[in-house]
Amino acid sequence: MKKFLFILVSLVIIGYLVFSAIYFNDSSKNEVCTKFEVVVKDSVQTKFIHPADIEELLKRKELYPVGKTMDEINTLEILDTILTNKLVKSATVYTARGGLVVANIYQREPILRVISHTKGSFYIDNNREQMPVSQNFAVYVPLATGAIDEEYAKNELYDFAVFLNNNPDWNAWVEQIVVKPNKDVDLIPRAGDFRIVFGKLENYSEKFAKFALFIEEGLNVVGWNRYSEINLKYDNQVVCTKK
Repeated sequence: MKKFLFILVSLVIIGYLVFSAIYFNDSSKNEVCTKFEVVVKDSVQTKFIHPADIEELLKRKELYPVGKTMDEINTLEILDTILTNKLVKSATVYTARGGLVVANIYQREPILRVISHTKGSFYIDNNREQMPVSQNFAVYVPLATGAIDEEYAKNELYDFAVFLNNNPDWNAWVEQIVVKPNKDVDLIPRAGDFRIVFGKLENYSEKFAKFALFIEEGLNVVGWNRYSEINLKYDNQVVCTKK
């Protein structure tokens, strides 16, 4: 008798669970989306993307979920559309109870800003990939201008920008990286009315160490406005041009 009751109760429970699953699944499909929430997960320091940008993108593509039933909403198609925004690194899209659709978004991380004579203005991100400039937000990263192609930006300039990011004293000191057609580089400092002839982007540490010594033993003695150009290209010497 006890065994019979146990089997009967088990069947009732299983039946209820199956019924509940079918009922709530059907009812959730008919539920109307009342809210679309865009969460930019890494927006504390960088604010390239605003939730309104994503909402507008989905409205243009007729994928905005609010007002649609859950069975009409294709979260994968919404995700693919969000990823067409070149400022988006990755995203997830899912539905939740209460008529909610959520999009979690991570932004790309720029390492270098480029203003090229031939390629225009763009960023290079931390994966060495080109990314567009945002009209919403400007981020403080090293700025390179001049005769710059995409390959040079992704390689030599990227490596130099990483060096500057890892050496905050020099990063704060360098205002602009000017690239010449022969790929020699001049640096425009934030302090002093002169230009630093850096040459090829190589041996950064040695050149900056030589310049630091010249500041201590030269500029701090004769003054910061005496020279128009300070040349670090040559080994074991600093060549200066007077104003």
